Amino acid sequence: MPRGGMRNWIAAALLAMALPCPAAASDLYTVNTITSGTAPERRDIGFAQCLRDVVVRVTGNSRLLNEPRVAEQASHAGDMIASHTFRDRMGGIPIHDEQGSYDRPHDLTCVFDEGKLDAFLATLGSKPWRNRPLVVAVVAIRDMKGAGTMLADDSPEPRDRDMRTALLAAAARLALPLALPTRDELVQAGLDPAAMAQANPANLDRLAKATRAGIALTGTVVWSDRDLGWVASWQLAGPAPHVSWGISGVGFDDAFRNAVAGAAQVLSGNEAP
Repeated sequence: MPRGGMRNWIAAALLAMALPCPAAASDLYTVNTITSGTAPERRDIGFAQCLRDVVVRVTGNSRLLNEPRVAEQASHAGDMIASHTFRDRMGGIPIHDEQGSYDRPHDLTCVFDEGKLDAFLATLGSKPWRNRPLVVAVVAIRDMKGAGTMLADDSPEPRDRDMRTALLAAAARLALPLALPTRDELVQAGLDPAAMAQANPANLDRLAKATRAGIALTGTVVWSDRDLGWVASWQLAGPAPHVSWGISGVGFDDAFRNAVAGAAQVLSGNEAP
C-alpha cells in the first residue's frame, strides 16, 4: 500500500469530520428496547433493560454492567425515568384470536431524568461522557469464500449493506458518532484488505494526534470455519495510547458491537476493553 495515500485519506477525513461533538442530553438519555406487550410486568422488564443500556450509553463504560448496584437499581429503574412511550410494532394488524396484546411486540422508548441518572452514576464513581469525537471506521472484510473487500458507505452488495447497517446501529446505540469512507475514497487512498494488514499503528497514532482529537478505528472481520463465525480484530489510534482488542466466533452484528463498545470504552477514558 502506498503509505502516503493512507495518511492523506485519513487525514482529510479526520480533519473534515472528526472534531469533538457535544452529545445532546435529550438524545443521550433516551434509549429504546423491545417488549412483549405493555403490561406492568413486561414494562418493568423493559425499564430494567433500558437502565442497563443508558448507563453504558451515557458513560461509554461497559464494565459498569458488572456492578451489583446497577443490577439492584435495574429492579427500580422506573424511579429514574422521566417519561416513556410504547409503539406497537404490529400497528394496523388485527390481534389474532389466540393472541393477547401481551404477545405483540412493542418499541419501548424511555427518557431518563438527567439529574437522577447522573447522581446514580456518581455513586458508581462515574460521570457522563459529553464530548465525543467522530470515529472514522476503516474495515476490511474476508468472507466465507476467502474474498477480501473493504466496507464502504456506498457498497451496493446486500452483505455490505447488512454489515454497514449493523455497524451504524451499534454506534447509534452507544451514541458514538461514526462514519464510513465511500468506495471512491478507498480507491483513491489505495486502501484494500492487503494494505490494511500492513498498516502501521504508529503512523495512525501520530496522524490522529496531528489532527487534534481525530480518531481512526481500523479493523478486519474474517470468516473462520474453525471458530464457526467471524473473527474481528480492532485497533484505535488517537489522543490515547494505541490499543487493540477483538472477538471471535460471533455473528457480524456482535463483531461490530465489540468494535463500538471497545472504542467507546477507551475514548471515554475508561481504560482498554
